[in-house]
Amino acid sequence: MVKAVRSLVVLGDSTAVGIGDPVRGGWRGVGPLLAAAFPGVRYANPSFPGARVASVRSEQLPAALRAAPDAAVLLVGMNDTLRADFDAVRLHEDLDAVVGGLVAVGASVVTVRFHDHGRVFRMPGALRRALSARIAELNEVVDTVVRRHGVGCVDLDLMDGAYALETWAVDRLHPSELGHRRLARAFAQRLAEQGCAVPHPVSLECTGGLRVTPLHHLAWLVFKGVPWLCRRGREFLPHAAVLVYRSWAGGAAAGDHRPVQAYRRPS
Repeated sequence: MVKAVRSLVVLGDSTAVGIGDPVRGGWRGVGPLLAAAFPGVRYANPSFPGARVASVRSEQLPAALRAAPDAAVLLVGMNDTLRADFDAVRLHEDLDAVVGGLVAVGASVVTVRFHDHGRVFRMPGALRRALSARIAELNEVVDTVVRRHGVGCVDLDLMDGAYALETWAVDRLHPSELGHRRLARAFAQRLAEQGCAVPHPVSLECTGGLRVTPLHHLAWLVFKGVPWLCRRGREFLPHAAVLVYRSWAGGAAAGDHRPVQAYRRPS
C-alpha cells in the first residue's frame, strides 16, 4: 500500500539547515527541495548548525515528534567525528533513541552513512587517517541502527557525484545547490522504496545561488579553511598521533574502533 506523506521533518546539523545553498533571505537546501516533492506537505526543520547526535536527541527530537511525521530525514554525525570526546557507544545510544523514537510514531525514516571527507577537504595525512577511522566507527553505528529498525539509508560514498567539485560549496564542508539537490533526490528515492508516494521527482537543475569563482575559493581557504583546520587539528592531534604510532609499530592503520557488537544493547 502506498503511503501519503502529509508531514515531513528534517533533523540534523548545518547540512540539514541548508548551508551551502544560499537564496534570498537565507538558506534553502535539502529540506525544502525534498518537501517540494510532496505537494501540500507540512514541513518542519528543527536542525541547527553544529548539532551532534546527542543534541538531536535532546533538542530536536521532541519538536519532530510533535509534528507527527509521516517521513523523517536525519543528517547528523560529522560534528561528532571532529570532536575530542568522540564516543561510539554513546553515539550509538543517542542515534538509536532518535531513530527508534521516529519509527515509533509511524515515520518512514532515512538517514545517511558518510563518505571519505578527506577526499573533499584536503588535510595532512595523519589527520585524514584519524578522520577516516572516526567515520568508519560512525558508519558502523549507523549500519547497526539501520538494520535494527529497518529504516532507509543513503550511502554518501556511493551517491552519484559524491566527490565531484560541483557537488560541494566553496568551503568543501557543505553541499552546493547541486549537492543539496542530489541529497534530496536520494532521500526521495529511499522514501519511495519504503512505500511513500513521491508525486514530484526532485530536479537536479540548479535555479539559484551565488556564482562561485576561483577568488571565492582562495578567500575561503585563507580566512576560513586554514583556521578551521588548525582548530580541529588541535582536537585531533592526540588521536592522529596514536594512529601514526600504531602504523609505525605495525598495528592496524585503520584506527582503534570497536567491533559493531560493542554497540548492541544486551538482550
